[in-house]
Amino acid sequence: MERAIRYIRDNFFAARGFTSLEDLNAQADAWCDGVAADRLCPGEDITVRQASALEAPYLLPLPGNPFPWPAQIAVSIGKTPYARFDLNDYSVPHAYVLRTLSVTATQKEVRILDGAQIIACHVRSYDKGAQTEDTAHIKALVDEKRGARRHSATDRLAMAVPASTALLERAAQNGHSLHSAVIGLNRLLEHYGANELQAGILEVLALEGPAPHPNAVQLILERRRERRRQPPLLHVALPQHVQDKDSPVRPARLDIYDRLKETPNDHS
Repeated sequence: MERAIRYIRDNFFAARGFTSLEDLNAQADAWCDGVAADRLCPGEDITVRQASALEAPYLLPLPGNPFPWPAQIAVSIGKTPYARFDLNDYSVPHAYVLRTLSVTATQKEVRILDGAQIIACHVRSYDKGAQTEDTAHIKALVDEKRGARRHSATDRLAMAVPASTALLERAAQNGHSLHSAVIGLNRLLEHYGANELQAGILEVLALEGPAPHPNAVQLILERRRERRRQPPLLHVALPQHVQDKDSPVRPARLDIYDRLKETPNDHS
């Protein structure tokens, strides 16, 4: 058997080019039925083809039903929604992170299962370190993250300005974009403060007419500012590297420099 492997490695695989696994298998079939079968058997005066014909009557036929042979292993999903199999990563739905799943793989397909339920199916990759992704898995994860960020901003706004909840509910009922409304109210919160924004929203909610919107709240806040004869608010957007310059810097200890002045008394 070892000599047969050496023969195949040196006479078939050496310097052989192929474009796909199917192409390589086709070349292997042609080589086995041609050059390899016509070579002489070691120590015999017959070819491999003739020896196979002599032994064929004594061989058992293959079973009529194909025998399933998929590889099956258990995999642990980490914090990222990928299952690793055969040095490659395959995406899974993000709801299955930090769980143990099963991988069933054939030559062409990799299936990932949670018990008996198939949760992902990919074309098998024979690369090394490749990531095979299902666009539906990635889109669901992106939508989940966007929703989490949106709810986080909404909750923060509701805690600072309770009246904003009623404003957002009425805006949603009238078909306004909640995402842009939350961004606009958070911007007003940053500029005017929680107390002033609370008063402005209550005044807008008390009005009769069009549906409340952050733009209407901004108009009310500007009128209140003008009545107090305060200067307009100017928002200056500074780049991040400029903002970092205002970060507090912890001063270094200076007493260590006093030790440099101390002269050791060599005569003591």
